[in-house]
Amino acid sequence: MSQKIINTDDLAFLLYEMLDIERFTQFPRYEDHSRDTFDAAIELALKVGAETFAPHNHLCDADEPRFENGKVVIRKEVSEALAVLRDTGLMAASQDYERGGMQLPSVVAQTCIGLIKGANVSTQAYAGLTIAACNLIMAHGTDEYKRRFAEPMAAGRFFGTMCLTEPHAGSSLGDIKTRAVPQDDGTYRISGNKIFISAGDHELSENIVHLVLAKLPDAPAGVKGISLFIVPKFLVNEDGSLGERNDVTLAGLIHKMGYRGTTSTMLNFGEKDGAVGYLVGEANMGLAQMFHMMNEARIGVGLGSVMLGYTGYLHALDYARDRRQGRPLKERNPETPMIRLVEHADVRRMLLAQKAFVEGGLSLCLYAATLIDEKKHSDDPLVREEAAGLLDLLTPIVKSWPSQFCLEANSLAIQVHGGYGYTREYPVEQFYRDNRLNPIHEGTHGIQGQDLLGRKVSMGGGRFYQSLLKQIRQTISECNRSSELSASSELLEEALGTLEGVTEALQAVKKDDPDRALANAYLYMECFGHVVVGWLWLRQAQTALRGLQNGGERPKAFYEGKIKACEYFVRYELPKPLALANVLRDADRTTLDMSDECF
Repeated sequence: MSQKIINTDDLAFLLYEMLDIERFTQFPRYEDHSRDTFDAAIELALKVGAETFAPHNHLCDADEPRFENGKVVIRKEVSEALAVLRDTGLMAASQDYERGGMQLPSVVAQTCIGLIKGANVSTQAYAGLTIAACNLIMAHGTDEYKRRFAEPMAAGRFFGTMCLTEPHAGSSLGDIKTRAVPQDDGTYRISGNKIFISAGDHELSENIVHLVLAKLPDAPAGVKGISLFIVPKFLVNEDGSLGERNDVTLAGLIHKMGYRGTTSTMLNFGEKDGAVGYLVGEANMGLAQMFHMMNEARIGVGLGSVMLGYTGYLHALDYARDRRQGRPLKERNPETPMIRLVEHADVRRMLLAQKAFVEGGLSLCLYAATLIDEKKHSDDPLVREEAAGLLDLLTPIVKSWPSQFCLEANSLAIQVHGGYGYTREYPVEQFYRDNRLNPIHEGTHGIQGQDLLGRKVSMGGGRFYQSLLKQIRQTISECNRSSELSASSELLEEALGTLEGVTEALQAVKKDDPDRALANAYLYMECFGHVVVGWLWLRQAQTALRGLQNGGERPKAFYEGKIKACEYFVRYELPKPLALANVLRDADRTTLDMSDECF
C-alpha cells in the first residue's frame, strides 16, 4: 500500500517504545486486546484512509458542496467513504462492545482517527463531529437520549454537530441570543441563529443531531445562563423511527479557504413555531457540559493539525529526494550532474524543521490520549485524578501548539517544492489552506493562551502544573547522565527554568492586574508548548538511544534520526519563543497601551 500519510515506523515507535500502550491491556476494559488487535485496527484505518479517503481529497477541494433548491449537494465519494468508515467499525472504535464498538483504548482510537484526518480532513470532519457529539450525550444524557440519539450516532446512521457561535457573538459565548422556551411536555422550543456550523446540513445520514447552546427566559446573564439542548433535524419517535422535519433551516453555506469538503453552514432555529429541543443535564450548566465535546474537539483539532503537517512533510521529503536541481557550492563545472534537493543544506534544514514539528506534535497528541485512558480506567484513584488534571492542563497546548507549528511545517513543505509548491497541481498548497483554519477552530490561539495562563496553570493550587514540571525534571535528570543526550537535556533544563520564572512572575501580576498579566498570553502559550514538546523530544531521543544500544525493532538510521531531530529542536526551535521571556516576565504593557487612535 502506497501512502504519504504517516511514517509507520514513527507511529509504532511512539505507541509501543515510548508510550508503551500495551500496558493498557492490564485494564479490565481492554483485557481482550493485545498489540495484534491494536495493530489490526491501525492498519485498517491506514488502508481505509489511503484507499478510500485520500483519492477524493483534492476533488472535494475543487468541487465543494453546493446549496441547491434548499439542499446541500456533495460529491458522492464523501458518502461512499463515510459508509466504509461506518461499515468497518472505525466510527465506533472506542465505544462499548454492546453498542457495536471495538472498545479500543482512546490512544488507539485517536490514532485511527488521525490517519483518516491525514488522508482527508474535510470528509473525516463529518464523522469526527459525530463521534464527539455522541460521546457528550453518552456522558451527560439520559438513558432515553442515549437510546434515541447517541446509539444511532455511534452506528453511523445519525450524524452530529456542535452549535455554539452566533453572528454577533463569535467566541463570546456569554453573549449568545438563542432562546429556549419550556413546554408543558418537558421539551423546549428553540429559536435563534447559529453560524460557522461545520457539517450543519447535508444528505449523508438519516438524521443530524445538533447540540445547541441556548438560554432560558429567566437565565442569568453571561456564561452562567447557558443551557445545552439536543435539537435533531428530524424528530425521532419512541420506537426510533424518524418523525416530521424539525424547525431547523439551512440559511446558507459559508465558503472557507480550506476544509472545503465540509459544509460550513448558517442555521436558523425556529423560523416557524420553534425547533423542538431536549435539555441535556441541568439548566444553566450547558457550557460545562459542552466543554466535554469542545475539549474532545480541541484535541481533535490538534491531531488534525499534526496530520496535515505530517502528510505535507512526507510529500516534501519525497519531492526533495526525487527532484534534481543545482550543484554543490564547491562544484564549478556546470557540466556535472545536478544533485537532489535533499543534498542541499538549506533544504535539509527545512525538512528537519518539519520533522521536528510534526513528529513532536504527534508525540504530544498521543501522550494526551494516554492520559484519557488513565483517567478513565486506572484502578488507582490518585492516578486517575493526576491524569485528569494533566489532561486539563495540556488541552489548550494540544489544540494550539500543533495548529501554529505544524502549519509552519506546511509552509516549509511549500517552500521545499519551490514554485511548484503554490500551484494546485501539487497537494501541499491545499494542506496549508486546510491547516490554516485550525488556529481558529475551537478557540483561537489567544483564547487558548488565556485559558492556559489564566486558569489551567493555577488550578488545584498549581498542583498539576508542578506535577508536569516534576516529570520533565525527571527526564532531564536521567538524560543528564547520558553523554549522548546531556547537551540536549541541559538546554531543556535552562528553558524549563525560564518558564518557571516567567510563570511565577505572571501569577503574581495576575492577582492585581489580570489584563496586564494576560496581555501576552499567546507568547506564554508558545513558551510552554515548546518546553513540553522539547521534553517529549528528549523522551523520544532517550527511547531511540535505548533502541540503538539494545538492538530495537527499527533501523539504525531511524533511531539516529530521532536523536538528531531532538538536537535540532532544542538548539534551533526551543530558544525562539523563550528569547522573549523578558516581555512576559515584565508583563509588558505595549499591546495594552497602544490606543485605537494610534493605529
